[in-house]
Amino acid sequence: PLVNRLIERGIIRGEAVVQAIAQDLLAHTPANVRCEACRLFVTPYLAYRVDTGDLDMVEISQEFHFAASHRLHCEAFSAEKNREIFGKCNNPSGHGHNYVFEVTLAGQPDPATGVVASLPYVEKVVNEQIVERFDHKYLNADCPDFAELNPSVENISRVIWKLLDGRFSSARLSRVRVWETPKTYAECTGEE
Repeated sequence: PLVNRLIERGIIRGEAVVQAIAQDLLAHTPANVRCEACRLFVTPYLAYRVDTGDLDMVEISQEFHFAASHRLHCEAFSAEKNREIFGKCNNPSGHGHNYVFEVTLAGQPDPATGVVASLPYVEKVVNEQIVERFDHKYLNADCPDFAELNPSVENISRVIWKLLDGRFSSARLSRVRVWETPKTYAECTGEE
């Protein structure tokens, strides 16, 4: 709890804490045990991670939300084939989800600030580019991003990637993961 409060107040940087924990783990790991990575959750929505093979590279993952509706449908298919492939998700009136998505940035902490990316800036960009764009929208009709693209969770993750990639000069976008339901998600790493 104390470390969490200090990190939240900016006194201790999450990047430095996760690097220190990983170094300590490696120093005390028995020879017959392999430690691949260390992940530190500062809040239920914010985590820092390092791979033990490269302690200088830190990932920051933050979770965001939006509520939207969509209809899974391919114009090239018959009504019967659409129902067969998409089932109840092909409802002509659409259906809704409370989407959860995680944005992961990677980079080396800046020597002056100690951070990979400014969290307030990350939140501003994600809110402007994604949340405001998709929240409480019917993706098929209200969002030009899906005018010609079926708004499946796979395509939503790709669209979010494209909208965010290159917007964080201090860090690179590493991964976008979108949960449509608690048990269904898609992930995009920019690789096609």
